[in-house]
Amino acid sequence: MAVASEQEMKAKAQEARANVIEAEAEVPKAMAQAFRSGHLGIMDYYRMKNIEADTSMRENIAKPAVKTPDKPLG
Repeated sequence: MAVASEQEMKAKAQEARANVIEAEAEVPKAMAQAFRSGHLGIMDYYRMKNIEADTSMRENIAKPAVKTPDKPLG
């Protein structure tokens, strides 16, 4: 019973990931439509890209440093 339940949970998680990927694929299409219809301006686009870059930078800063082995380079 537990194995079947675990398998079911794994399948649900995989389905959820697939749904997220599908939704993420729609974002560029929606942005293009917003540009065409005039609901998104170039400055809005640059502001959004700046926020994405800032978020990425903060995520990288927050990651723990990877320790390299103390081995001579030569």
